Amino acid sequence: MMAAGWVPTLMGIALRGVVYRSILHMQGWAAIERGVRLRFAANIRLGHGAYLDEGVYLHACPRGIEIGPRTIVMHGAVLHVYNFRNLPHAGIRVGRDSLIGEYTVIRGQGGVEIGDRVYTSPFTQILAVDHVFDDPDRPFVEQGITAQGIRIEDDVWIGSGAVVTDGVCIGRGSVVAAGAVVTEDVPAHSVVGGVPARILRTIDGEARVSRPVFFATQEGGG
Repeated sequence: MMAAGWVPTLMGIALRGVVYRSILHMQGWAAIERGVRLRFAANIRLGHGAYLDEGVYLHACPRGIEIGPRTIVMHGAVLHVYNFRNLPHAGIRVGRDSLIGEYTVIRGQGGVEIGDRVYTSPFTQILAVDHVFDDPDRPFVEQGITAQGIRIEDDVWIGSGAVVTDGVCIGRGSVVAAGAVVTEDVPAHSVVGGVPARILRTIDGEARVSRPVFFATQEGGG
């Protein structure tokens, strides 16, 4: 594995694609850059066209990590399923055509379900675990944890530095502002921001952008 891990450029990506197929579950082909670290690789599933950038770390205890087709996991992102307490719903599932931004941290002890076309900006944290600290006479590390899980539905955009806490559902088509701390469910098609996050407005189809808007072009287009 180390022999394939350092090889740069497209030749390295192709070589790693062949090698990694022998230790994880890969549907079709996925691109894996050098410097990617995998723990418990047998519990990792990559969809066709998935991409793991340099410095990505996947830690996949039982129930593991699944990354959907054409989903991109950017440089330095950490997806961590740490399940040595027999948690019933531990795991991370990311849908198709999503993007996990640079240095995003996802902890899946309670289970994290991320839909299709979900974008997280750099330094987002999605944390499906929490410590109990009610007893002032005991260290918090002796009081156990909760792990309710997080669900992020399709077409959600999460801004840079936002934190999504355990037990939250973010509804389809919503936007979480940069730096927000989401502690309660977010209704579909809402914009939320602040600490703790609150609804700023509803996405209702009314145009609010007065500057130029650019769209992806078809292959070979202008």
